[in-house]
Amino acid sequence: MATASRTKAERRREALVDRLIEVFLDRGFAELSVADLAAALRCSKTTLYLVAASREQIIVTVVRAFFRRAAERVEAAVDTGADPGRRVGAYLRAISAELAPASPAFFTDLDAFPPAREIYRQNTQIAARRVRELVGEASPDADASFVGAVAGLVMEAVHRGEIKAMTGLADSAAYAALADLIIARMSTASGREA
Repeated sequence: MATASRTKAERRREALVDRLIEVFLDRGFAELSVADLAAALRCSKTTLYLVAASREQIIVTVVRAFFRRAAERVEAAVDTGADPGRRVGAYLRAISAELAPASPAFFTDLDAFPPAREIYRQNTQIAARRVRELVGEASPDADASFVGAVAGLVMEAVHRGEIKAMTGLADSAAYAALADLIIARMSTASGREA
């Protein structure tokens, strides 16, 4: 009986997190109080505290859940049986697709709230390592480490907002452009289309 009610509580908490992710991606979170979030979800503040014990902890929980779920979907988009060059592109385009629904307000708030900024930074580092691995599998020559390193630097610059400041590209568009650039480079280097 306790397990069944705990499972129901966990399902309810997950449903709240799902809905909060949508609100955060659309509106950001810095200007939203717990009362604002409760109004957006049409629930009580007490119900929101099922997610976490404070507003700041709610934000961290929701941001962490967004990036964890996005990372799982990005990995799922990489077909292990596909050509290695195509896997690099699939990975970066999947990141682009996951970030596309996020509003500028969401990214501004991520940058302004240190715990959320750290979650984004950690996820960017993990993704950069994964890109280096995929590039190494696709093009195991000495050039692969360079392409992977450049990809990591660009991904870090996207995270810090530098690419947007220099080019006007949103994070999702920057990842799509990076995918195109890496695939073009690997195609040129190998003399085949990736």
